[in-house]
Amino acid sequence: MAASGPVEELAPVDSYLSSAEGNVLGVADDGLFLDRTVFYARGGGQPGDVGTIVWDGGAVEVVDTVRRDGKPFHVVSAPSLLPDPGTPVEGTIDWDRRYRTMRTHTALHALSGVVFRDYGAKVTGGNMTPGEARMDFELEGISVEFGAEVERKLNEELVKGYPTEVVVLAREIALQDPDLIRTKVNLIPEFVTEIRVVDIKGLDRQADGGTHVRSTLEVGRIEVVKTESKGKANKRMRIRVVAADR
Repeated sequence: MAASGPVEELAPVDSYLSSAEGNVLGVADDGLFLDRTVFYARGGGQPGDVGTIVWDGGAVEVVDTVRRDGKPFHVVSAPSLLPDPGTPVEGTIDWDRRYRTMRTHTALHALSGVVFRDYGAKVTGGNMTPGEARMDFELEGISVEFGAEVERKLNEELVKGYPTEVVVLAREIALQDPDLIRTKVNLIPEFVTEIRVVDIKGLDRQADGGTHVRSTLEVGRIEVVKTESKGKANKRMRIRVVAADR
């Protein structure tokens, strides 16, 4: 079933919200749509949120959040228990998992900023799970020593406490900034008229739709666990968040 009506997505507006009330917008065989949701829908290399949705007389576990029909869709573990459209509900994410993801995502942006600043390399791909991630760069070569050097530089930058700011720009204005799109190819679809920008002030500025921590101090320490070649001019770095959550 396709959901009709607008959806208020809270995660891109306030990454630190862990729960929110809303109403069931539509129900499908494997989950449901809400008209107001705190769950982040999988995209841009960031995994979808998990958690619970409760209502008067019932509850269900959310095992993934994806985008379906252009809207966040909450995939559940027991679809036979779903409430009817219009039912008031409260959604609560797994906050520990979200916060690890936020720290990981900000670490990836900081990594991109360091590699672009010091080596001029653009990003060719990336993906993350809570606490671990990989990023691919347009580099001719990569080595264990290079990974260690980048790890040192990255951790030196993270402890400086760069603030993270989110702004929304008109597409034509955003694309005038040659440093804004740090990927090898502009992956933003033509139909997107407003571009959300994550600005780690003084370190990295990228178009991005995901969730982030407010300061690089919250990331903790990062370890480069592996460097590898994925083809000509395409080199991969795998990182791990190794410091304890703050």
